[in-house]
Amino acid sequence: MAKMGTAFDTPFDLVLGRRTYDIFAAHWTRTEEPPAALFNACTKYLATSRPDSADWGPMVHLGDDPAAALAEIKAGDGPDLLVQGSSSLGRAILAAGLFDEIQIWTFPVILGAGKRVFDGAALPGALELVDSATSGTGVLMNVYRPKGPIETGSFALE
Repeated sequence: MAKMGTAFDTPFDLVLGRRTYDIFAAHWTRTEEPPAALFNACTKYLATSRPDSADWGPMVHLGDDPAAALAEIKAGDGPDLLVQGSSSLGRAILAAGLFDEIQIWTFPVILGAGKRVFDGAALPGALELVDSATSGTGVLMNVYRPKGPIETGSFALE
């Protein structure tokens, strides 16, 4: 829980796809547990084709090109932008190279098939591990930042 809490130590706004937005709105508006107050107060940038039915505010619709809208928002001054869930939107953000940091948490379970984090549209690049922790239940919590182009090496002995 301490590791999760550090994500909310600095001001942030949320970037959400429609399904995650609906799930979050149904939960965070009905509880006072942390981080409900933070989630309810921050701006929610929403990627959806149905913005008129979104009523959990403050909310900004990202329009027909969410990646372009996010690039413009990111270029301005404002709080950090956090993507929670939103796997399809997350892949679009990765494909556009709009991320400054990615947190990958690996849970010690095997589910079989599931959603892919990276797909063929993701831009190739190296990542640098900047933080890592393991929870008491064995969850690996790794934080990566872009490092630049992929550098290839060799296993040849000198």
